[in-house]
Amino acid sequence: MIYLDYQATTPLAPEAREAMLRWLAGPGDGFANPSSTHKAGRAAAAAVEVARDQVAALLPRGGRVFFTSGATEALNWALFRGAEAKPGGVAGLSIEHAASLQCLERLNAAILPVDGDGLALPPDAALIPEGGIVGAMLVNNEVGTIQPVADFAAAAHAKNSLLLCDAVQGYGRVAIPDGPDLIALSAHKIHGPKGIGALWVRDGVNLEPLMLGGAQEQGMRSGTVSPALCAGFGAAAALAAERFDADAAHVERLWSLARDMLPEWNLNGAANPRYHGNLNVRREGVNALRLMSDARDVAFSLGSACGSGSGKVSHVLRAMGVSEADARASIRLGWGRYTSETELRDGLTAIKNATRLQGVN
Repeated sequence: MIYLDYQATTPLAPEAREAMLRWLAGPGDGFANPSSTHKAGRAAAAAVEVARDQVAALLPRGGRVFFTSGATEALNWALFRGAEAKPGGVAGLSIEHAASLQCLERLNAAILPVDGDGLALPPDAALIPEGGIVGAMLVNNEVGTIQPVADFAAAAHAKNSLLLCDAVQGYGRVAIPDGPDLIALSAHKIHGPKGIGALWVRDGVNLEPLMLGGAQEQGMRSGTVSPALCAGFGAAAALAAERFDADAAHVERLWSLARDMLPEWNLNGAANPRYHGNLNVRREGVNALRLMSDARDVAFSLGSACGSGSGKVSHVLRAMGVSEADARASIRLGWGRYTSETELRDGLTAIKNATRLQGVN
């Protein structure tokens, strides 16, 4: 299998796996509960704090990292509790991930438009709530476009509102601006383990907990903290920081290769500003769903992994004004650190051959 679906998830880094192993082991002290006050518990708690610092190193200064079960929990926490703390209203981009968009809909938010290139229109003060919360993702998960988060943060702050940034697809890949008040993260998008994410909260921003119980996570999130998952997330973050430039250069090489190999396919979304590990393209006459079946040895998607099996047309492409026919002829390809040029070339060749089976040359 050639894996070209890095926006859905990424392979676990060997370094992250190694960091996790001690905290999965028994019958030694590696399995201890970090809330326990005995020696083994204190060691586990120390490992969690090391990981917290590693994750925070890629984020703006002046905030705290709270570990969660993933970005979905972090986004729900930020939006629902943020709307309670700042009740002046809610707004968010039309191309947000479903984990944000469904919260926005529940909160009767103003939905902010994007243009045909998948880029947010300049902030409209009339749509920004006064004393509320605004959601603006950093890198779109379906088309890879990089949104002007700093502009939306400035517009939100001008009206005494908070800015929430879904940085899941950008964290460790592109620079995160200083403007957000809340930032949601996920470990498995940066070669860390599934089942853990984080919410970064700027100092001075006060949210009520989303989950009640033992308040284990700095008094703000209940549930036993997993030292293994935290260690894996921390190791993945540290590796992303160390390899930031090398990973970016590798992704650019693969982007150039893919664009050269698929000249007949039209790009969905702007080429820049864009994270170039995401290639969303369409071709007239292609049945993308059938293409996935015919090129079954290549892992790619029709859009968000959360919605690929629903049969629905991508809400991101709809928001960009892409027709239903073109949306159903679109595929998303994603690559990263562990994708070789040979793998990408072979995967794209298989897709091109499967396209010809549909009579599209």
